[in-house]
Amino acid sequence: MWLFLLLALAFTRTDAQASPVGGTLGAVGSDTMAGLVLRWGEALKQRHPEVTIQFQAAGSANAPPALIAGTARLGPMSRQMTPDEKQAFTKRYGYPPRELKVARDALAVIVHRHNPLKTLSQRQVDAIFSTSRECGASAPITHWEALLDPTEWPFRHIVLHGRNTASGTHELFQQRALCGGEFRRDISEHPGNSPVVAAVGESPGAMGYVGYSHLNAQVKALSIFDDDGNTIAPSEEAIQTGAYPLSRYLYLYVNAPPGEPLPPAERDLLALIFSPEGQRIARAAGFVPLSETVRQQQARWQLLSR
Repeated sequence: MWLFLLLALAFTRTDAQASPVGGTLGAVGSDTMAGLVLRWGEALKQRHPEVTIQFQAAGSANAPPALIAGTARLGPMSRQMTPDEKQAFTKRYGYPPRELKVARDALAVIVHRHNPLKTLSQRQVDAIFSTSRECGASAPITHWEALLDPTEWPFRHIVLHGRNTASGTHELFQQRALCGGEFRRDISEHPGNSPVVAAVGESPGAMGYVGYSHLNAQVKALSIFDDDGNTIAPSEEAIQTGAYPLSRYLYLYVNAPPGEPLPPAERDLLALIFSPEGQRIARAAGFVPLSETVRQQQARWQLLSR
């Protein structure tokens, strides 16, 4: 599903001699990050009226082709580019895309809010969602009785929901939660996180996986056992430090020729993203801010690109 966010952003300069910033910023990529990009745009709207951001939230898999084709200079992605995607970009332009970490997020395994289940191991997650069981489970898990006492939870078949193949969430869950294995074919795939949450919230017998920022009161996020057997919930602290096993960064890929300054609009947008204000916006959108060390590292490149 294509989501078009047309944001009129006002840019005023503190330097009286600077020229007004204008033009259109083209961005194509992650559905997971759509609300975050919108909020960053709204924060700039009061100051920069001559710039427009046109964002097509078509899924992370669509960001690399758009960057390569030149139809967008910015590619928000909820996963890293693959080596093949980076190679294709480099072959086209002679330099790699600039990879920037813009916030922290996580993948959450969710169940109905009244489900008594609290924790799963990674082997159990893999046994539920995959056919290959690359994480080491000896048998598939298809019914609730393998996880809960039937007298406590009388539902039988586990009905699964997840993201479609254009989604970075889909690809990252496959890599991290399924140890690179194959998804079960009976998983209902959705083009966004919100439909997954809605489906699980309406069905006591359902389970799914979504981005952390989309959790709400209709569902419950399960804790995951880490490699040492500790139970880790998807809390902000555990996601920011990476202690939660399914934590991830959110990325922004930029077509930035080496040795050349960024166009003023891109430069000012990045300045906002890596400012304390921009990271507060990330938290307000349901994501986890970068650690101060990572924020300063990312902001340092942005300053050097002036």
